[in-house]
Amino acid sequence: MASEKEVTFVAVRWSDIGEMTCSVARTLAVVGDRWTLMVLRDCFLGTRRFDDFQAQLGATPHVLSDRLRKLVDEGVLERVAYQERPVRHEYKLTEKGLDLYPVIASLVRWGDRWEAGEEGAPLELHHRTCGHATTPTLVCSECDEPIEARAIEARPGPALRALGFPETFPPRRPAPQED
Repeated sequence: MASEKEVTFVAVRWSDIGEMTCSVARTLAVVGDRWTLMVLRDCFLGTRRFDDFQAQLGATPHVLSDRLRKLVDEGVLERVAYQERPVRHEYKLTEKGLDLYPVIASLVRWGDRWEAGEEGAPLELHHRTCGHATTPTLVCSECDEPIEARAIEARPGPALRALGFPETFPPRRPAPQED
């Protein structure tokens, strides 16, 4: 008999994913479709107006309007009037939206490594402070070493510990005992 509380995982509908005690799931509830990520990409490239988004993305007005409205409702973008007659709005990244830049930059890095054509990367990112082309790199906040999957382990944080999760994640099953 195991002394630790057994943790079970249940299937969740996509519409309920934002209710999970999981930061990835909650983030996907906000930005987890291709049109939303493309809208964010264009925001970081300086696009602000509906017509410009539509021209660059080729999304239908309904799809684009839906994604922009959701990003505004989630506090990722703010809708600001730039013209009064007729009323026209543009979309600006909020602080919450700007905090998504490392996500987009990481997708760029992955795409440049694994999906770029023979011609190479479509864009180069240049660091304004030093002027050099840069490759986005995720580093440890404590020692500045690059973070790689094999060097990281996940442990339950306060929210999962409050739910009774054991110290290892995912929970490890005991090895079968030999007879």
